[in-house]
Amino acid sequence: MFDEIRPYYPEELPEAYERLLADRQFRAVLPYVLPDVPVEQVAAMMRSCKDNLEFQKMFCYGFLEKLLAKASTGCDMDISAIDNNRRYTFVSNHRDIVLDSALLDKLLIDTGFTTTCEIAIGDNLLSLPWVRDLVRINKSFIVQRSLPPRQMLMASRELSEYMHYAVGEKNENVWIAQREGRAKDSDDRTQAAILKMMAMSGEGTALDRLTALHIVPLAISYEYDPCDYLKARELWCRHVDPGFRKTANDDVVSMRTGIMGYKGAIHYHCAPCIDDYLRTLEGVSKSELFDVVAAHIDRQIHLHYRLFPSNLVALRMLGAEEDGNVVAKNCGKSIDDMVAWLSCHLSVACGEAEEKAFDDYLSQRVAMAHVDGADDTAFLRLILLKMYANPAINHYKGLELSV
Repeated sequence: MFDEIRPYYPEELPEAYERLLADRQFRAVLPYVLPDVPVEQVAAMMRSCKDNLEFQKMFCYGFLEKLLAKASTGCDMDISAIDNNRRYTFVSNHRDIVLDSALLDKLLIDTGFTTTCEIAIGDNLLSLPWVRDLVRINKSFIVQRSLPPRQMLMASRELSEYMHYAVGEKNENVWIAQREGRAKDSDDRTQAAILKMMAMSGEGTALDRLTALHIVPLAISYEYDPCDYLKARELWCRHVDPGFRKTANDDVVSMRTGIMGYKGAIHYHCAPCIDDYLRTLEGVSKSELFDVVAAHIDRQIHLHYRLFPSNLVALRMLGAEEDGNVVAKNCGKSIDDMVAWLSCHLSVACGEAEEKAFDDYLSQRVAMAHVDGADDTAFLRLILLKMYANPAINHYKGLELSV
């Protein structure tokens, strides 16, 4: 059942291990992930793992701990609004191709969950056979994309059925991004199509089907996004050429940069499970339901997003741009007043020292994003400012809506 998309069963792991160990590309990657560990020792460690969770604890947990020690100033998660004895579908904003879900796995263990989560991953990232094997060992299930319409409908239904099966029968947590692909400008919005897919299977009404997945909005906050300059460059390329398409190598570069690049502080925050909220929507028409639920998830992610000095300084700098006038008009308050209110309310410093530090950072990232021969400096600077300011804007709007 679900053989083409599900993670491997424990009894399938030995053959998958042997395929990995025989793959030249996988063996070439090992020294970067496990330096000074002979391949024979890696093989013995791998073969000792009897199920997927053991594999994650043996290999992924330790790697992430070492990575965080080098590339962050700390990583934590607030689960005070949920119960670590239950199972959930975590719907989160999406910053990093690999780490968003990988760090969630580690943090679930750290906060007392007895298992990690099964991870939705697009097949566009799985062109290499060894990568497909590795992610299925690592509790990932596959989201099929770029199919003809009829096949896409069938694939979406199977995906929905699998998610319900994973949560309801396998007793697993599930992670899925709130939208297809990362939000390049950090304006985090849930696609209603994701929720419609979730409600394609299960019992009862659409509300019953969503409730059965026990959805938890999850806010993921990185102080610095290692891929910010790559995202800015991509947006520039799309600006000058609407038909621009990334290559498979671009995704590889993004994955490597996101994993290894400096992130500063990292915070995960679980909002309350939306089951109780869904019960208040009995009178909402089906045509409006998914947009209403998406807006609620968005507000929860915006409200629980941890803001850093970089976010508030970027918002203040955006006030000097024409786009800042639009923001102020939409929020009904000047940018300076918004920054001052957020700084006071959240106890986030954004004085001269923080502004100088972020301005220096911004100049470096603009230079890294620059396309040779292009007059792109002003565009790139504005994109990067929006990237860091948007979480602050959304947080402010979310607070106003919740009053």
